[in-house]
Amino acid sequence: MKSLSLMPVVACLMLAALPLTVAAQATGVPEEIAAPPGSEYDEALYQEALRMLAEGRPKDAARLLLQFVGRQPRHAGAWLDLAISQCELGNAIEAERLFREVETRFAPPSGILEAIAHYRANGCRKPPEPSGMWLLSATRGHDDNVNQGASNPRFAIGTGSDLTDYELDPTFLPRADNFSQLSASYLHPLPLKNTNAIVQAYGRWHDLEREQDTSSLLGALERTWTMGGWRLRGTAALGAVTLERSLYQRQRQLQARLTLPMPLPPEMEFAISANASRVSYPTRSVYDGNTIELGGIFGRRTKNNLTQATFTRLIDDSGDSRPGGDREGWFGSVQWYGGLSDKVTLEAGLTHQHWRSKSVYSPGLIETSRRQNTTTVRAAGQWTLRPHYSLLLEWRGTFNRENISLFQYNSRALQLSLRWDNF
Repeated sequence: MKSLSLMPVVACLMLAALPLTVAAQATGVPEEIAAPPGSEYDEALYQEALRMLAEGRPKDAARLLLQFVGRQPRHAGAWLDLAISQCELGNAIEAERLFREVETRFAPPSGILEAIAHYRANGCRKPPEPSGMWLLSATRGHDDNVNQGASNPRFAIGTGSDLTDYELDPTFLPRADNFSQLSASYLHPLPLKNTNAIVQAYGRWHDLEREQDTSSLLGALERTWTMGGWRLRGTAALGAVTLERSLYQRQRQLQARLTLPMPLPPEMEFAISANASRVSYPTRSVYDGNTIELGGIFGRRTKNNLTQATFTRLIDDSGDSRPGGDREGWFGSVQWYGGLSDKVTLEAGLTHQHWRSKSVYSPGLIETSRRQNTTTVRAAGQWTLRPHYSLLLEWRGTFNRENISLFQYNSRALQLSLRWDNF
């Protein structure tokens, strides 16, 4: 339950503020490093344990919490979190002993006592081993430009005295339509440690503009390696996209994300990302290309908020016949996620992508090297109806500014989704 996942974090913050007049009994867990108690190492250790609890990894969290309370036996919040982790592991006797320690040693306020009573009432039953995680989503929405129609109805072709001004056919102008959408994703842990198989499927159908109907299927393998403060996550993926019920695009992709052991505050994280992809078009092979991406990801996680910023350098190597030839550019984004309560969360995002072609787009017709700037703004709110069911209301605006007016477009979409997960 989502409400329970926030409870350890709230509880520990409330207890951490209590005056501690009685020392807790030492656990006897040996220290793994020689850092003195109260050092930055302790804070990083505790924050990592909280992250594991929030991610549903009580066994890993308990291991770190045992080490932490051995170093910081007067930390009331850690004792409560340790009790909760033991309860979620099904160790009812040990959890009850720790709950009583918290009640008698630290005189917790009524909110903490209610949290403990909640766990007691629900029992400490060990959950079954996860067989996988999945998410289904059914969406209904409206888009004022489903075909990415040009913003400017007029367009000039040619050079010098041969420059001719045309008025675009209505089929190239923006068309609004309603749409229905289904999406599903599934993650399955494999026997090889820290390895997952991922499958994602998506379909979108329009009421009137059926030639804009799309679907996609993606399969991936993901593996994580950890050594000391270093963490590397690698992903290999294959995908396909259809347009108007015909194969439109094939994708092959390799990704890597390396988290560095940098001297940052515990709530902050920095990682280096790299991506190599091959995109091919069965019916438009001149647009095939290979893209290399290299960038950085900076994140800051607090009690109820997550902010993440990325910046990526882009290089796209194409065949000789693609209009504009090779291109290069960059991508940047800022994303924010915040919880208003245990039932309501908000999201907001801003992304910008810039491409610059190395050659003129079409010699003799469009004597210009293409410059593309695409900005996307997104805002969403999610309301949990009950465990595993939620509503997501999302608005998205895409604004494509180019030096070739034929490709300029604006698109705004509003959609409402009903989501199911892991029930």
